[in-house]
Amino acid sequence: MREVGNVVTTRARDGRVQAVVWKGLNEVVVESTPDPVLEHPTDAIVRVTAAGLCGSDLHLLDALSMFMHPGDILGHEVAGIVESTGPEVEQIAVGDRVIVPFNISCGHCFMCDRQLFAQCETTQVRRFDRGAALFGYSELYGQVPGGQAQYVRVPQAHFGPVKVAGTVPDERYVLMADVLPTAWQAVAQAGLAEGNTVAIFGLGPIGQMCVRISRHLGAETIIGVDRVDARLEMASRLGAQVIDERMIERPAEAVKDLTERGADIVVDAVGMEAHANPLVALAQKVAARTPKALAAPVARKAGVDRLAVLRQCFEACRRGGTVSIIGVYGGNLDVLPLGEIFDKGLTLKMGQAHVRQWTEQILPLVEDPADPLALSDFVTHVLPLSEAAEAYRTFADRADSMIKTVFTPAAA
Repeated sequence: MREVGNVVTTRARDGRVQAVVWKGLNEVVVESTPDPVLEHPTDAIVRVTAAGLCGSDLHLLDALSMFMHPGDILGHEVAGIVESTGPEVEQIAVGDRVIVPFNISCGHCFMCDRQLFAQCETTQVRRFDRGAALFGYSELYGQVPGGQAQYVRVPQAHFGPVKVAGTVPDERYVLMADVLPTAWQAVAQAGLAEGNTVAIFGLGPIGQMCVRISRHLGAETIIGVDRVDARLEMASRLGAQVIDERMIERPAEAVKDLTERGADIVVDAVGMEAHANPLVALAQKVAARTPKALAAPVARKAGVDRLAVLRQCFEACRRGGTVSIIGVYGGNLDVLPLGEIFDKGLTLKMGQAHVRQWTEQILPLVEDPADPLALSDFVTHVLPLSEAAEAYRTFADRADSMIKTVFTPAAA
């Protein structure tokens, strides 16, 4: 360790690093990029030891591609080791093993004081009237270089990164950056109580984690809805009753058949690119292929989402129940069935996860040798960063039983 000016660092190298880079519509590559450096006193540089591939990363390839630029580095789920810190970073030190939350928050603004870290006023992207900046998630969220790379610059490092003991593999710790707190918030914000019935639409990574958390928090009945065999099988192993939407025209009716009056809590873990509604799907694809100068302003103000799953969630929820929306939506012209929502007296909860709100509650469960959240079989693929482009294609195609993938970048 050495001190360069006011910067504490172990690094004596400059040059380039390998990273997963957006090149164009439905195209990502692994290529050499500039080595990140400290830019602000509250920055840190983290050597990435594990980087997750998230379902929301796929939105950047198509539906949100008009907000991407060639060369943007992807990825927002990071675990690693601190390599350098700016002079105002005191809560972590060089050599610490850390988790890096996907949203970038300062810890001391109006929103952060209320634990609404995803709305941090210091990093809000006001140009697009968006919440806190996110790693690797387009110009809509600050165009901050992401963490699917050998090294990543971490802004607001005086607050954001969470130091961990290193008692479990980084492939498990990295789940704390997004998927685990996101799923925890999806269930917790719905007010799950022991004995409740929970229906989860979408059994990708977030949905699978919702199954685990619902079971841990005492749900009596858990119902999972999806169309992919590997996902249905995993949820079934964890005790969920599964509904294959390929076999049933209206899954909401099947949920009501299993619960008498509907589920107490329904989680939408799918989001903007749900199956069904081919006209909206076509509109999204046309927008993605329209020149950015035309498509981006329209998408910000008049974008639409595929709401087939969300409508099923409203239908599947019992009167007086809660629908928790954790899948990503981006449209501003979406038409909701407000008559049904109002008449049933449904409560809606939604939004980006406030990661740091949940870390102290969740971290002991991650490090518990008893593995109460059954995380040991959650990650289905651990791959070198060099295989990231193929992994994106596999994940998008829902092939090879891929549910959760973690990349393990090798330091240069």
